[in-house]
Amino acid sequence: MTSIASVTLEVADVTAAQRFYTAFGLDTQVLLRASEAPTTGFRGFSMSLTVSQPADVQALVGAALDAGATPLKPVTKSFWGVGGVVQAPDGTIWKVATSAKKDTGPATGKIDDIVLLLGAADVAASRRFYVERGLAVAKSFGRKYVEFATPSSPVKLALYGRRALAKDVGVPIEGTGSHRLVLGGDAGPFTDPDGFAWEAASLAPTAA
Repeated sequence: MTSIASVTLEVADVTAAQRFYTAFGLDTQVLLRASEAPTTGFRGFSMSLTVSQPADVQALVGAALDAGATPLKPVTKSFWGVGGVVQAPDGTIWKVATSAKKDTGPATGKIDDIVLLLGAADVAASRRFYVERGLAVAKSFGRKYVEFATPSSPVKLALYGRRALAKDVGVPIEGTGSHRLVLGGDAGPFTDPDGFAWEAASLAPTAA
């Protein structure tokens, strides 16, 4: 079964980005490498952190803001739980959320899941593309959302309609240029229908 071995964020300043992700508590979960590839507006993806309770949402979002992130959506309670969205100094959008509405104790700082959401122009077409490359579907909601089964991967992979994803994280849909995101896996190098690049996991760089 195809899996994600690494997620590499391409950033203009690796040292500054490393400081931010260390403060955010993600220095071992994401890789970084330098890139000056031009990009404007929405990059077409977001990263989501799932935690167990609202206190952890508040703690992680607070740590991100203290480290220089820009708030996109404040931490709020909704019918599905509690969540907030920030944009890292390198431009990556991070959503922190929990399905719980009440705390069961103090914040632990523990992240239950990391999910990479790729904004797809055609979710059904992108689903077929990934299935043909060995990924199994774990959840599917028609042409709106697909989550793949990657049990051995440190990061889960999901597809969401690009417009819906932009709305969910609170940014305009417009954007051009590089995604500044590279996925490492065991299916070999390829580029998906929306321009997201994969490379062989053995070629993935190490974090600076």
